Amino acid sequence: MPFTQSYQQLNHVDLHIMSYADFDPKEYEDHLTEEEKERLLTFGSKKRRQEFTATRVLRHSIFGFTHIHYTAIGSPYIPNEGYISISHARGVVGIAVCKKEVVALDLERVTPKAKQLHLKYLNDREVSEFDCSSELEMTKAWSAKEVLYKLAESKGLDFKKDLLLYNRLDGLFGEIRTSHGIHTLELISFVTNDLVTTLNKVE
Repeated sequence: MPFTQSYQQLNHVDLHIMSYADFDPKEYEDHLTEEEKERLLTFGSKKRRQEFTATRVLRHSIFGFTHIHYTAIGSPYIPNEGYISISHARGVVGIAVCKKEVVALDLERVTPKAKQLHLKYLNDREVSEFDCSSELEMTKAWSAKEVLYKLAESKGLDFKKDLLLYNRLDGLFGEIRTSHGIHTLELISFVTNDLVTTLNKVE
């Protein structure tokens, strides 16, 4: 089997992570709904087909044979299963599940890209609070911003002005500013090998 699955419970969030090696997506079409089989055919690259299929294999192991729906802004949901969030990085997919409130998950491999582009998504205050010379720290910062973006569920946001990070001694915190007001929250971020995992803390 090309899949290796792990599970963690983080307060009220069930976190399912699945790593995968190279595989032929056609061999796992029995984990896809008819609609998903049709969608799979629209992906040109093998990488994207593997990513899509691996996500459904993980979905199948958690919820059984059910369909993943998407809202108008692209947020995934499964009826009657609480809140879910899906993320992926090279060779890995993850699904976070929470019955209590909205959860957002982001997975990122540590690469130079986040460090090289940090001025695109960090404001001056954030630059002073984070180690911008570190690929790991910048990947964590980018991942945290992605979580805030998912939670905001609003298009056209400015990553520097509307999605703010605070790197404090007692943890990593975020602030989302939209037309609906200001929402502050605590984030969970950890690293396993070269994989950064970030999600909002639900207590």
